[in-house]
Amino acid sequence: MMQFYKKREFGTFISDSFNFFKIYGKNYFKNYLLINGLLIILMIAVVIFGFREIFGQLAGSNLSGESYYFERYFSDNAGMLAIVGGLIFVLFAVLMIVNYLYPVFYLKRIAQGAEKVKTDEILGDFKKNAGRIIILCLGMMFIIVPLSFFVLGISYAMMLIIIGFFLLLLVYPTLFNVVIFLMFDYFNTDRGFFESLSYAIRSQFSYPNGREKSPYWKYWGATIVMSIILYAITSIFTLIPMMFTYGSALTTIPDGSSGQDAFAGVAGIIFFIFYGISMLISFFLSNLIFVNAGLMYYDSRTDLHQKVELAEIETIGFNE
Repeated sequence: MMQFYKKREFGTFISDSFNFFKIYGKNYFKNYLLINGLLIILMIAVVIFGFREIFGQLAGSNLSGESYYFERYFSDNAGMLAIVGGLIFVLFAVLMIVNYLYPVFYLKRIAQGAEKVKTDEILGDFKKNAGRIIILCLGMMFIIVPLSFFVLGISYAMMLIIIGFFLLLLVYPTLFNVVIFLMFDYFNTDRGFFESLSYAIRSQFSYPNGREKSPYWKYWGATIVMSIILYAITSIFTLIPMMFTYGSALTTIPDGSSGQDAFAGVAGIIFFIFYGISMLISFFLSNLIFVNAGLMYYDSRTDLHQKVELAEIETIGFNE
């Protein structure tokens, strides 16, 4: 078994995140597929088939000299685009709720001593916390998202001077950690939304006792490293087919009769196959960064570290 409530250093977050999947990966992804698999497949299918025509029009418009060809396409297909856009929004919202909260509920059960988690248990956690999930979604929509846009807007505005780039490099991982800490704390304690939000922000910069050095840099660094790993892996499945597709589009001579669909034919099929694979892998690999952030949360809960250690000592005699 893996110990969750303990102090970890920067390198330990990375190694323990991978160790988690070595120990629990089979059970974790089995439940993940059963709960989230259909949503992911539907999302990928809608994005690929619903927007393939749009990508084609965007890449091939105006080739016949019609400067408003792309705008006309949108006006002629407004109804279809509205339906597809609405469907994607609903699927994306549900998918994000499940995708973000599944690691929270799974790690909570494992941290409480479970060796394996059943799908029904996770589904039961979603049902039992339905009211709190709604409150969390409303809080994210009307509080976290506007504040995040405000902070990011200031950072982007400061890109006019060099310091803006460094601010963005600090702000993005910090905002991500705050959001994940908020969710872990909200569903691991009896605190309200604002109390958990307050803890999520404060815990980025100091431990509860206030006597230990700030954990900010190790949290920030672990998130940066995990983000680079995920980006490098997913880029492999998009960069090569994208270069192949656009290379094919640039070397194909248009007939001048109408807007040419650059994503038609073999090149387009290859692009969208790899694009779908990239989305699928992104959803799966996102669990790595969520688990990494979860370990950070358990690191921050120093109030429970000693209690867990004492409980383990008391069970030594029973296990002999």
